[in-house]
Amino acid sequence: MNGFDLPVKVKSKHMVWPRLDIYYPVVRRLGNTDVEEAINQRILETVHEMVRDLGYYENSMTTITGYYEIKTNERDVLSLVLNVFGYSGGAHGITLLRGLTFNVETGKSYSLAELFKPESDYVRRLSAIVDAQIRMRDVTLLGEFTGIRPDQDYYVADKALVIFFQLYEISPYAYGFPMFPISVYDLADIIDENGPLWPMLENV
Repeated sequence: MNGFDLPVKVKSKHMVWPRLDIYYPVVRRLGNTDVEEAINQRILETVHEMVRDLGYYENSMTTITGYYEIKTNERDVLSLVLNVFGYSGGAHGITLLRGLTFNVETGKSYSLAELFKPESDYVRRLSAIVDAQIRMRDVTLLGEFTGIRPDQDYYVADKALVIFFQLYEISPYAYGFPMFPISVYDLADIIDENGPLWPMLENV
């Protein structure tokens, strides 16, 4: 543990350009400026990627709005979701969600694969759990579910790993973002002890 208090301090920053209005998070007073800069840079890079992916620079008719949600801010783990909406005309716009999960001591951002032991077949394991939830909840699909991507979108909330899919990725637009919470206790045998899910197994 570093000398700062958890949860970490998170403030909103407002990005306002022509046709663009986004609130995004900035961490403050971590006690390590390099770590603070690494986390904030990764967040800002992701915001810019989402703006680009929504066609802001290519289409002068595109308007962008955005906000964020903090999902976990404890035990040296900060997990958040960026929500950015783009509208270029037509029946409806498109929204992108991106999850980011950090270790606030090191500034490291974790891919889905890095949550698990290197030798674990996490894709197969998570895919089976998601498939079971799809069937149990009778989720409407665009086609047969064949499994998650190795870099599937996720966030950490309390003691759960939440796997989610983008609009149209597996379901019709009207279904929204399909989300599948998975208890960390159901994954305990494959969780990497150095990753952000491990502290969530502790009963404190």
